[in-house]
Amino acid sequence: MKLRVGTAPDSWGVWFPDDPLQTPWTRYLDEVVEAGYRIVELGPFGYLPTDPPVLRRELEQRGLQLTGGTLIGPLHDPAAVPALREQALRLGDLLATMGAMFVVLIPDSYRDRSGQLLRPPRLDADGWKRLVETTNLLGRLVRERYPGQLQLTFHSHADSHVEYPDQVEALLAETDPDLVQICLDMGHLEYRGGDSIAFMRRHHARTPYLHIKTVHPELRRIVQERDLSFVEAVRMGTFCEPQEGVIDFPAFAQLLREIDYDGWAVVEQDMYPCDFDKPLPIAKRTRQYLLSLGLG
Repeated sequence: MKLRVGTAPDSWGVWFPDDPLQTPWTRYLDEVVEAGYRIVELGPFGYLPTDPPVLRRELEQRGLQLTGGTLIGPLHDPAAVPALREQALRLGDLLATMGAMFVVLIPDSYRDRSGQLLRPPRLDADGWKRLVETTNLLGRLVRERYPGQLQLTFHSHADSHVEYPDQVEALLAETDPDLVQICLDMGHLEYRGGDSIAFMRRHHARTPYLHIKTVHPELRRIVQERDLSFVEAVRMGTFCEPQEGVIDFPAFAQLLREIDYDGWAVVEQDMYPCDFDKPLPIAKRTRQYLLSLGLG
């Protein structure tokens, strides 16, 4: 088993390219190193420098390696496809230049930041078909533009049109495995009642990339009972440290050894917004906990 574990801006409360409530990017990179990580994800495009020489200098002087970056958009909307293609190429060019491996595709939210519905939580048949088609299209674009360099990995997400276990299974069944792999965000799958260990047992061959994350059982129950938004759930602290959540991480580590998993992972803990002094101690504790299980 070979699992390379890093972290991501999300674990420092970063959701947007620029926001005064977020940890400054230089402090983020410095604290990543202090926490003991040597692998990072790009985060929202524009948070870290997007000029390749500048980004390379900042990473190399800290001994950091980049794994991937995220692409978020309304995959069900055909009018959005040209912009999504443009964003995929802009992101892909930067990632490929930096030696990264993964474009992480995430459907956008059906709620706004205040929790108001923007569109129905579940797509109709036509909308779902368009989402699958756009996912395959972007997967083909990434494969053809960056052969042997980048893979498109799909990331299910709370309050998006691919969030529940049945939706994730349908997405897997209906997308081309040669074009679309999975970034298993364990916390988001568990947030909507999924079983990330069982999922990994079934689909590990299609899952080269992990987001290690979990949710607090009691707070998850409250979120579901009250139909709270993802933003509200994060503010409540629903996403918590690995040893405090619903996932049996010792069992997960054992599974990875059983299947002789060879892949990459970043640790995430959603907590936007948060005090700037909060993330580093959490990152240190989390890293030590995962190392104690042989993860990383």
